[in-house]
Amino acid sequence: MNSALLAQMAEATRLTRLGDLQAATAAIQAALGGIATPAATPGEVIDVEARVVHSPAQSPPVDNEPSAGIDERAGTFVAGSFANAIGRRDYKLFVPPQAGERALPLVVMLHGCTQDPDDFAAGTRMNEAAREQGFFVLYPAQSRRMNPQGCWNWFKHSHQKRGSGEPAILADMTKDVIRRHDVDARRVFIAGLSAGGAMAAIMGEAYPEIYSAVGVHSGLAAGAATDLPGALMAMKSGSARAPARAAARPTIVFHGDADATVNAVNAERVVTAAAGDAQAIQVERIHRGTHRASTRHVHRAADGRVVVEHWIVHGGAHAWFGGSAAGSYTDAQGPDATAEMLRFFFDQPHKPCH
Repeated sequence: MNSALLAQMAEATRLTRLGDLQAATAAIQAALGGIATPAATPGEVIDVEARVVHSPAQSPPVDNEPSAGIDERAGTFVAGSFANAIGRRDYKLFVPPQAGERALPLVVMLHGCTQDPDDFAAGTRMNEAAREQGFFVLYPAQSRRMNPQGCWNWFKHSHQKRGSGEPAILADMTKDVIRRHDVDARRVFIAGLSAGGAMAAIMGEAYPEIYSAVGVHSGLAAGAATDLPGALMAMKSGSARAPARAAARPTIVFHGDADATVNAVNAERVVTAAAGDAQAIQVERIHRGTHRASTRHVHRAADGRVVVEHWIVHGGAHAWFGGSAAGSYTDAQGPDATAEMLRFFFDQPHKPCH
């Protein structure tokens, strides 16, 4: 890394500690390559002191009921809030019209920086797919108090492990939704974009008994960084840290090879972490209609199970592929990431209940 980038990262860290987040944001944007607009993209990192509460006495009152009534026959998108001993996060939950007929799958969707559940749902069209195919969708919302740009704190060591920080909140929120609704606990999946993708990778590693499979779109591998300078370096040129392989779940990865925000080498790190000892790799070139061309790598275990599916989208930038312009950071020209992720998820064998 050159001396100018090191100096910019050091200045951003200093300004954050002084509480001047506006100046810190400008320094980070300069480090990432001179982004002209003041708003952060989903992959940009705005570092703040993580406020992780471990004492139940200091926690907010636990009231995990949705804030709106649910008519499970019609299919609704309702707001709620979840709290445990570590902290509180709001969420939106899509309840499909098929709810109540049988136990249904659950897909947890983690938004990118500057996004929120409504924006992410609109951009990915996940609720439309859920309405047609019959599954719940949970959209946790990052608190702007915990991160001013709405980024999940994937790059902080206190938010990367089981039982700690945001992973513990997200895991307990997921279990609460499973408990309150007729969710098939054998078919629970998690996916995310950019910072959300990085957090989804962490969740698959930290809580493999909850999530049957993971989707990482334009994100980074679990443990790619443990602080702000490391995050900036990983985003720009890949992490110097070897990716962990323990307890990885079947994973589907999407990344554009023209992504200037999160370098596509990070997708390879996610694949390495999830593939483990899988040796058999099938390579397929895909070009459908006017969509961008893609190369798909399918990694199989010795018994033939698919453990990783890696989509490289040629000419694709930092956006959810096949998404709608109704949401931010979408690329309608790409392959349909929502449809492909759901196919991958629902093709997974049902995991045993715990």
